[in-house]
Amino acid sequence: MSRSIDYGNLMHRAMRGLIQEVLCGVQRDGLPGAHHFFITFDTTHPDARLAAWLRERYPSEMTVVMQHWYEGLDVTDEGFSVTLNFGDAPERLYVPYDAIKTFVDPSVEFGLRFETQESDEEDDDHPTDPAGPKPVAGKTEADVVSLDSFRK
Repeated sequence: MSRSIDYGNLMHRAMRGLIQEVLCGVQRDGLPGAHHFFITFDTTHPDARLAAWLRERYPSEMTVVMQHWYEGLDVTDEGFSVTLNFGDAPERLYVPYDAIKTFVDPSVEFGLRFETQESDEEDDDHPTDPAGPKPVAGKTEADVVSLDSFRK
């Protein structure tokens, strides 16, 4: 049993669910109005599928744009597939949600950024330090936002 609530991973799962819901709407109804997406993803993710020439050109990450021309958007619980045009060369991509680094819709100034969360299984085997948690290398502190400015 986990010794603490992993808010970071829970938040990432919720944000990826939001992306899935948005893409399901686009799959069903198309992109409304001026909406368009810049999606940056990790091309080294083991489940990401893209043409060899694209993987060679973008060995670590790639940003794709869904705007004027895309076809065959297929959204699943694990990720999405879409055919995009790369210089008059249509290519099919599969992007797992876990591979997404950023998702931006500039038409409404909306964006999500996913920080890499390294799993440290060794911590689960050791009792909790009574002095409190200590920073773990590779993990970042959460940003805390005051909601007072949004209250009326």
